[in-house]
Amino acid sequence: MPPSGQGTIDKKDVRTTMSTAQMEHAATPRSIQEMFDLSGEAAVVTGAGSGLGKAIAEILAQAGASVGLIDVDRERLDAVAAGIEAQGGKTFGVAADVAAVDSIAAAVEDIKDYFGRLDIVFANAGISRGPGFPEAGGTLAGTQQEDWDAVVGVNLNGVFNTLRAASPTIGDGGRIVVTASTAGFRADPMVGYAYVATKAAVLNIVRQAALELAPRGVRINAIAPGPFRTNIAGEGALDAPELNGLWAETIPLGRMAHPDELKGLALLLASGASSFMTGGAYVIDGGALALSHAR
Repeated sequence: MPPSGQGTIDKKDVRTTMSTAQMEHAATPRSIQEMFDLSGEAAVVTGAGSGLGKAIAEILAQAGASVGLIDVDRERLDAVAAGIEAQGGKTFGVAADVAAVDSIAAAVEDIKDYFGRLDIVFANAGISRGPGFPEAGGTLAGTQQEDWDAVVGVNLNGVFNTLRAASPTIGDGGRIVVTASTAGFRADPMVGYAYVATKAAVLNIVRQAALELAPRGVRINAIAPGPFRTNIAGEGALDAPELNGLWAETIPLGRMAHPDELKGLALLLASGASSFMTGGAYVIDGGALALSHAR
């Protein structure tokens, strides 16, 4: 129920009004190549300097999109751009901080101006700041305010800042994808309080935004990765055998995922192949969430 004094929302307000031509186009069978082709489109990927963001940027470029890369680390950003361009892709990199409203807004605008359009946005940037309550620093009492603020700044405010900057800029029929986490669906002592809180929050931002943006044909979905081999937990975590072994014990498939294994889902949600998908959250975790529910 809405708060007292506020009216109910008419469901007609969040329905997309489509012309006959648009409906016929949406229903027209397309080849596999056409469904996944992003040629002529422009994308933004935050957190593009490493890990999942790098993988996302690579697959978008391979599908034909021009890719705007955003990251706080200029050196990593340039390395990713060089790799994509060596394979024939087109990029434009901007060093920016998603936690800073003006910084991310300017970056999105610069990319839109450079490519002349914006069709796809991946709000992917994220940080962890350490493990959960098995460690003293991950308990309620041990969580440092500095760490809490940093994670909320990037994982929650950063996502909202990115969506706020992109929503008036993205073209009608655009696609937005937010990187959430399986930690947004359940308690997860492997990560801290700020991480589980922010990842749960962005899932509902996606649902809310799906209703707002639907009349323009803009679709927004979330990817919810489980344990991937990235450096989100800190420099060196990618190659720490003990950490990888600990995570692998929680996964029915028996291993952590490589960032490249996200590419298929990312391309699906960025392309016309997902033309009737919005407001959803798609888990990619080797069965870890299913196992946690079975215990």
